Amino acid sequence: MSLLSVTDLSVSINGMALLDDVAFTLAPGEIFGLVGESGSGKSLTALALMGLLPQGALTTGHAELEGVDLLNQSERAMCALRGNRIGMIFQEPMTALNPLMTIGDQVAETLMVHRAMPRGEALAVAREKLDRVGLPEPRFPLNIYPHELSGGQRQRVAIALAIALKPALLIADEPTTALDVTTQAQILELLRDLVEDEGMGLMLITHDLAVVAGLATHTAVMQSGRIVEQGLTEPLFRARAHPYTAALFAASAHQPKRVDIGTTEPLLVVDHALRAYTLARPSAFAPRPLLHAVDDVSFTLHEGESLGLVGSSGCGKSTLTRAILGLDHLQGGEIRLFGKPVGRQMPNDMRAGVQVVFQDPYGSFNPRWRVDRLVAEPFHLLPTAPADWRERVAEALVEVGLHPDDRRKYIHEFSGGQRQRIAIARALITRPDLIVLDEAVSALDVRIRAQVLDLLASLRVSHGLAYLFISHDLSVVRAITDRVLVMEAGRIVEEGPTEALFTAPRHEVTRRLVAATPQIPPDWMEKIA
Repeated sequence: MSLLSVTDLSVSINGMALLDDVAFTLAPGEIFGLVGESGSGKSLTALALMGLLPQGALTTGHAELEGVDLLNQSERAMCALRGNRIGMIFQEPMTALNPLMTIGDQVAETLMVHRAMPRGEALAVAREKLDRVGLPEPRFPLNIYPHELSGGQRQRVAIALAIALKPALLIADEPTTALDVTTQAQILELLRDLVEDEGMGLMLITHDLAVVAGLATHTAVMQSGRIVEQGLTEPLFRARAHPYTAALFAASAHQPKRVDIGTTEPLLVVDHALRAYTLARPSAFAPRPLLHAVDDVSFTLHEGESLGLVGSSGCGKSTLTRAILGLDHLQGGEIRLFGKPVGRQMPNDMRAGVQVVFQDPYGSFNPRWRVDRLVAEPFHLLPTAPADWRERVAEALVEVGLHPDDRRKYIHEFSGGQRQRIAIARALITRPDLIVLDEAVSALDVRIRAQVLDLLASLRVSHGLAYLFISHDLSVVRAITDRVLVMEAGRIVEEGPTEALFTAPRHEVTRRLVAATPQIPPDWMEKIA
């Protein structure tokens, strides 16, 4: 018996076909993986099932959930189904969560709306769900807001919200993109347990082939709005009968060319950096707890070097990044860039020499600007903007795999992975000495990720760029960096040359990160040259 049956699903907007004859089935207790590149139609398929397509979209075909055709329901009927019989975990948690509501109220809201549950009882269930996704008390009380959490922690709140009512169908759109590998392993195990315990069906949308290999029963590969291949996961991954599937696997195994920089001068020096925050009171009369987000951190990044910084979500990586960029002050220690102290009042010439690619691409852009203005924004740091700035913007977009005509579009017209590519283009536009990449390729599909990593490697040689590569994806860090720092609870617990650290990790935190990294079984990859 099928829980969800999709047949002949097609979607067009203004006469442009975006989905074409999409068909698949999902049984209760089954995990169905949907993979493909950014813009292939994966998220659009989910939005069609949820009745959340943009105005003007024309949908044909059938999508039956427990005998109910989701494509022929009124908005009122869909409101009763969303969150109740269908739960969805969106790709970007910061835009999916309400910034004006506490995390407890957001998880409790769906219980109060669909079950008419009293607020106190709903908050108790919310506490249970947040505990289950790895946000326990007292560190994560119900009265904190999304902006007080890291990207990975916000994603966990979104997951708790989606599973609060134990829906029959759970759609997870890149549910682990923002999570470190240990938390990702926990969340994937949680999703697997929910499928087994509750008998729900899980539709897992992701570009991470290793995640699908370890979790999905069936898998479909989507390209340009069509499913080009589908079947049981292991036989499909072993055979890779369609050329597009084979290309995805080849890209997932891609290693950029290694760069030997030799001995160079210090570019960035972090000396005993300290940053602490006071948290919300757990109760009215309790003292405010203190969180040491960065605790006595010291390291040096040399000219032309690629340095990796890894650690669990909330370990302090992003806080340290903000301090390096002069966006947050230190309470102790010092940071020097180009031999000068870093602070909030950094001169423009210093800021022009260091650019950043943030973790959340949508949140780092002004949605009212077109792409050409967004990418050209760092030019204001130069004494005068170059006369050929439009041509340089077009060139930067091509470098990251986009089309020059994309410069006339707005950021909401792009997928999550495409937005991240635009963020990388903006960072490259002034050809700085140092680029800080905070989860810079986490939202990219495997083929574009391979292209971007090759691009970063070539730019490092041609322009002498240095990188501070902050990521939870250890396979990417291993491929692109010379040295790695491992961070836990605000401290650097291990550091060393990349290959040596991954081959023989000494600290328990490093060993845990390496062990939790999802991998496609080696014998499934035998055909890849």
